[in-house]
Amino acid sequence: MASGPAIEVVAPPARLGECPLWHGGRNELYWIDIEGRRLHRWSPSSDSAASRDMPGRPGSMVFTDDDDILLVAMEHELVWYRWSTATVTPFVPLEEPGTGNRLNDGRTDPAGRYVVGSMYENVEERRFTGLLHQIEADGTSRVLRRDIGVTNANAFDPERGRAYFADSFTGRILVWDYDVEAGERTNERVLFAYGEVPGSPDGACVDADGCLWSASVHGWAVIRITPDGRLDRRIELPVQKPTMPCFGGPDLSTLYVTSIGGDATSPPPDGITPVVEGSLLAFDVDVQGIPEIPFAGTAPEIA
Repeated sequence: MASGPAIEVVAPPARLGECPLWHGGRNELYWIDIEGRRLHRWSPSSDSAASRDMPGRPGSMVFTDDDDILLVAMEHELVWYRWSTATVTPFVPLEEPGTGNRLNDGRTDPAGRYVVGSMYENVEERRFTGLLHQIEADGTSRVLRRDIGVTNANAFDPERGRAYFADSFTGRILVWDYDVEAGERTNERVLFAYGEVPGSPDGACVDADGCLWSASVHGWAVIRITPDGRLDRRIELPVQKPTMPCFGGPDLSTLYVTSIGGDATSPPPDGITPVVEGSLLAFDVDVQGIPEIPFAGTAPEIA
């Protein structure tokens, strides 16, 4: 299996880095720090960075039809966030506040629906109280799945009509046939079970060949899984707790990977020199990603 690309640290560490997204129009990378309650943006061409504070924990975000406005899954609701003015505007409440749940991993499907799930905030208690939500352009929503431990790996393969999902507690990545027009999932099956592969499935993305790239949280690696469920490669990383990969750069052939801060609890693989946990990593790969789909709804006029 291929391994050993030159890995670069491109941003200071986060408390809980997540949800890297490449904005092709701006040629910029966005990502979040959940526990730091911050949104980040970085331009590789100018090596300039900017950050914004959030009033709650952002679990994930997606782009919209306005380059200055993000749709953010924060705590228990979706909110519009205007970057230039740091203005937060509520959009859709998804769960009741005060339950201990918070929204986590999410992504738009090929039609622009926002699919986002939740988790119980204290993972040490291993509660399966999470829900998987699907939000239409007009803000109507429905629950696709219940009894989730930690929602992760929401990803879509538009060429093969597939949807992916993982509950990190189970160690399995699931796949469905996905009807984009109706937003319906059928024929659930296990794509890949971590088993003896170190770590657990966290965030994921799909490349142009239809392979799924999964962050192996607590496993010091990202792995690439073929559409028929085979482990194609494992790339060892200098952080123990990678959380999510995304493709970026002008030709979408740079893999960016966020990670969780704090001390490592296991030694790195042989030959790997660790960096500060929580770092944002970047390295080039020999495949390309696919562009992110903006949310289908129209962003509001926000001062």
